[in-house]
Amino acid sequence: MKYLVKFFVVTFLVLICTHTSAVQKIVYLDMKFILNNSKAGKGAQDFLKNLLKENEKQFLNKIDELKKKERDLLAKKTTLSKEEYKKQTDELRKKVTEFQTQRRSFLEKITKLRTDARQKLLEEIDPILNDYIIKNGVLIAIDKKNILGGRIDLDVTNIIIEKLNNKFPSLNLK
Repeated sequence: MKYLVKFFVVTFLVLICTHTSAVQKIVYLDMKFILNNSKAGKGAQDFLKNLLKENEKQFLNKIDELKKKERDLLAKKTTLSKEEYKKQTDELRKKVTEFQTQRRSFLEKITKLRTDARQKLLEEIDPILNDYIIKNGVLIAIDKKNILGGRIDLDVTNIIIEKLNNKFPSLNLK
């Protein structure tokens, strides 16, 4: 009987100690929200949108100009000789091809700038997040898109945004 009581007491203590040490702190954050709503993220988005908008106007003007040349060429089709018409058609095609290449390279440049800005921002977030994890004894930080539910007090998105805004207020994309 004495051994049975000792067995139950020891088992009870082991279960309680195991349960208290098993409770760990897990937090989650919304990385997309951080990237889009931090000062640096908003600034980068605004810069890229303005750059795209400015060049899109130029591209639309160039498209209108090429369409006008095409209409003029079609109107002159009956008055021009076959050789002259073919020559002008080839020139117009060459201009259209150059325009398409120019536009594609610009869009690739914008995509690269966006990717670089995102990477730079993620590099700045990483030490801030690691510092928060160490200071607050956090075991795991998970992206909110992978969470089905959780307590609101475990969401540290606003804390990370505030620290990021203080440490890294803008990206220089020029």
